[in-house]
Amino acid sequence: MPLKIREEAVSLVREACAQGSRKHKACELLCVTVRTLERWEKEGGLMDKREKAVRRVGNKLSKEERQRVLAVANSKEYADLPPCKIVPLLADDGIYIASESSFYRILRAEKQLAHRQKSKPKTQSRPTPYEAYGSNQVWSWDITYLPTQVQGLYFYLYVVMDVYSRKIVGFSLHEHQSADYGALLIQQACVDEKVEIGQVVLHSDNGTPMKGATMLAMLERLGVMPSFSRPSVSDDNPYSEALFKTVKYHPTFPMVNRFETLSKARAWSEEFVNWYNNTHLHSSLKFVTPNKRHTGEDKPILANRKVVYEKAKEKTPERWSGQTRNWSLPESVSLNPNRKNKPTRNEKITEFKRAA
Repeated sequence: MPLKIREEAVSLVREACAQGSRKHKACELLCVTVRTLERWEKEGGLMDKREKAVRRVGNKLSKEERQRVLAVANSKEYADLPPCKIVPLLADDGIYIASESSFYRILRAEKQLAHRQKSKPKTQSRPTPYEAYGSNQVWSWDITYLPTQVQGLYFYLYVVMDVYSRKIVGFSLHEHQSADYGALLIQQACVDEKVEIGQVVLHSDNGTPMKGATMLAMLERLGVMPSFSRPSVSDDNPYSEALFKTVKYHPTFPMVNRFETLSKARAWSEEFVNWYNNTHLHSSLKFVTPNKRHTGEDKPILANRKVVYEKAKEKTPERWSGQTRNWSLPESVSLNPNRKNKPTRNEKITEFKRAA
């Protein structure tokens, strides 16, 4: 780290501590350990005392030898083999180019260690990110298994939920998975929610019912834009996965006795959806029901809670060490947002300086 940055870090921590901050907390913001900071604070501790002598490594491979290693590793004969197999095969032919570790080091530096040429798998790009600023803008749907009393036999619960409000806008239960059932469910959900053409994005995984011809034709007819997860990546459809965990962990879910008949499973599913939408205090919604969030009734409820807490703080301010509980909800909900680059150490120091 440059000397100027070290001096600035020491100065910022001292200033923060003088204003009542804890040293280890200030160091955490700068990604510096307390031990490192104490070393910098010593006399002459800011100077880099490492020797700057230029060292010449006698056994270092030349540029020509490195090129030969890459040429051999990428040749038709060895392109699909790792260095641990390339080196012995070369030795069998009476050839020695470099050690096995040198092969690994050179390929790692060229980013060819994991997969090279034909052995390299096809990369899957992340799904398109979507932002919902209100109800009926982004939906997510999936299918989960409901166990029956027959071993290996399941009922299939189809669920469509609104990402913004977490409300279940449509569900159905069947004895098998089918794109036809899924298409009818989406059609009914659009009718119930009075969805217009081009209004909703529907996200799902890559299962056969989700990408069947009947489903895709129905989405096109309804003007619903489809969105799909990457293969075998459950994190791309997190809202449906979280909902299904709530389904399986509900106290009335018959995990031991299981479902006897399809009609009883449908009756249970209807009761669960009614409870989830109208009674369940959702933790991600600041403990209001999904239906109230869906209709906008959550705003006065949360505003009232804020007033209650502020009055309680005015009445007994000695019991509050900071701000009252935050009862506000974000204006939007993201589905598969782009990953932002983590701030560098210098950027954190600048941010910390501005805050100070």
